Amino acid sequence: MTRFGCLAKRAALAGGFAVLAGCGGGGGGSASAPATASVTTSQNAKPITTPTPGPSPSATLINGLSPASAAYLNLNLTELANYAAPTLPAYYDAQVQATDNTPPSNPVTNAGATLGRVIFNDVRISYNNTIACASCHVQANGFTTLAQYSTGFTGQLFTTAHAMRLGNVRYYRPGTMFWDKSAASVEAQAVDPVQDSGEMGFDTANGGLTALFTKMAALPYYPELFKFVYGDSTITQTRFEDAVAQFERSMITTGSLWDQGYATVYSATAPGKNLDVDLPNFTAQQNRGRHLFMASPQAGGVGCAACHVPPTFALAANSLDDGLDAGETTIFKAPSLKNDSQGHYMHDGRFSSLAQVVAHYNNGIQPGPELDPRLMKNGVPIQLNLSAADQAAIVAFLETLDDPTFFADPRFTSPFKK
Repeated sequence: MTRFGCLAKRAALAGGFAVLAGCGGGGGGSASAPATASVTTSQNAKPITTPTPGPSPSATLINGLSPASAAYLNLNLTELANYAAPTLPAYYDAQVQATDNTPPSNPVTNAGATLGRVIFNDVRISYNNTIACASCHVQANGFTTLAQYSTGFTGQLFTTAHAMRLGNVRYYRPGTMFWDKSAASVEAQAVDPVQDSGEMGFDTANGGLTALFTKMAALPYYPELFKFVYGDSTITQTRFEDAVAQFERSMITTGSLWDQGYATVYSATAPGKNLDVDLPNFTAQQNRGRHLFMASPQAGGVGCAACHVPPTFALAANSLDDGLDAGETTIFKAPSLKNDSQGHYMHDGRFSSLAQVVAHYNNGIQPGPELDPRLMKNGVPIQLNLSAADQAAIVAFLETLDDPTFFADPRFTSPFKK
């Protein structure tokens, strides 16, 4: 998918890294659906009232859902999963939290993220019920796809951008989305893929968001879930966007081999918080790659961490172009490097392995007006000339950023029975 799901209609590093010098949800409410549900695409638009199936007042609820909704969903609204208050490592400190792009108007809530999870995994959000956001952002692959490009609702390729990984998406300031940063926030990107004529198909010709929200209102579970989250069953663009954003921001990944090792040496008062200290659970090769990644050139490293900032490994806000193509004028963003051992890399998926990514930064950087100065020396692209062993060591380190618990976390799996 290009934009939302894929976060990829645009274009810089999809798991690649720069070698540098240096879904507003509220509280509860009844889970019972009303006899009618309203849809509107703006606060001022007149709601469209659509008859929707709903339980009678005496209907027996199943885990807070009507029988009609429970036939679709494996959810328990009486015992929600924890999205709002995850247990974070000590090193997710105030400095890390300062990079959180969550707006005050849309904090992550358990109810809102649950609704976002349903939307994210629902193929019925596409025009012909064939693809969901999760079709391109596959949890088992770190919320990306193994293919270079994704196919849309018609089964045809529709993009020249690779599906962006979603882990730690909340820890990027200023919070702009898509490869080219064209969406102002996680919320703003949520409906773009839905309205794309090649991706999910609800473009103007197919009725746009009004048609989508009318379709959602006719399903038993959306009126119930919107009422559960927002107090009434009206489906609006803002509510849709907020729920999806809450779900995506809840995708925090902290269970990698690197996280496990760093937790044993972290010190808030040590130089560099001990980021460049050997980890006891690493091999010699992995520690060598860790040192090259973390340390500045002056300290014997290559300074990758200056742009791909640990512990989230999200992109620093001041990062510029990565020198993929000579003369490039677009400054692309990159996802977090967590869970980057699978799939393709860079905005267009041109690299199919981490080794190719490392080789690019070793001696393949191209000049351009927006090239990050940390990738230059004396005004020209740097040539690291790393040995084959050191390049392999950096790859070995990057592979330690995979989080097996994230790949199987039940909070992010599809809740659908059918």
